[in-house]
Amino acid sequence: MHTREEKLAAFGRLLDVLDTLRVKCPWDKKQTNESLRPNTIEEVFELCDALINNDKKNICKELGDVLMHICFYALMGSETKDFDIADVCNTEADKLIFRHPHVYPPKHNERTEEYTGAKTSDEVLQNWEQIKLKEKDGNKRVLSGVPSALPSLIKAYRIQDKARNVGFDWAERDDVWAKVHEELNELEVELKKNDKEKSSMELGDFLFSVINAARLYHLNPDNSLEKTNQKFIRRFNYIEDHSIKIGKPLSEMSLQEMDALWTEAKQKEHY
Repeated sequence: MHTREEKLAAFGRLLDVLDTLRVKCPWDKKQTNESLRPNTIEEVFELCDALINNDKKNICKELGDVLMHICFYALMGSETKDFDIADVCNTEADKLIFRHPHVYPPKHNERTEEYTGAKTSDEVLQNWEQIKLKEKDGNKRVLSGVPSALPSLIKAYRIQDKARNVGFDWAERDDVWAKVHEELNELEVELKKNDKEKSSMELGDFLFSVINAARLYHLNPDNSLEKTNQKFIRRFNYIEDHSIKIGKPLSEMSLQEMDALWTEAKQKEHY
């Protein structure tokens, strides 16, 4: 691993390269916050793919891409004299220090004295949400810190988690199953009525309750669903590979044939 000096030098090198590209590269020169935003979203998802696959080589590569975007936005901020990368780093460091009084006891404990005794991860998270509400430029509402642009599944998890941190949660986690069954029954009722609008609402309630159950059992529903997505892709690709091999299009294969191949693919995963 590298020394602190080598890490700082590498970070400085990245900043130097971006400075040069901003001046000399036609593509980099014309970028704005708005034009770069879609690329940033794509890079973050590519990093998420590497993380879920535990692909260490690509995690390193994709972290670099995300870091480059952070530095690029800071560079554009410096051009308008609004902020630069030092402001970004210092603002984040100040925020982390303020939100971790159990690690960095404040000089005047009146403001955060109640939070300095956190010893468990759950206590730290609960304190984190309370402290954020007291920050000068922080969230004014418990749920206002949940980005509106988050994918719905992740957003549901974060909403529930933030509510939990201020004490709004099930007394016993097993109690959630009654709610899951209740929501499933209500969904089935509306589906039988063929009421699409109410069925859609009840489906949302049911999914929200399942995500709640996952959270209570310390399971990440987004990671779990993505692993299932990948598993489905592998097994379906096995069926498609076989159809290509025998020269028979999938559309001409019977469901029984595809089910048999699906079972084969499933069995092979256990060897």
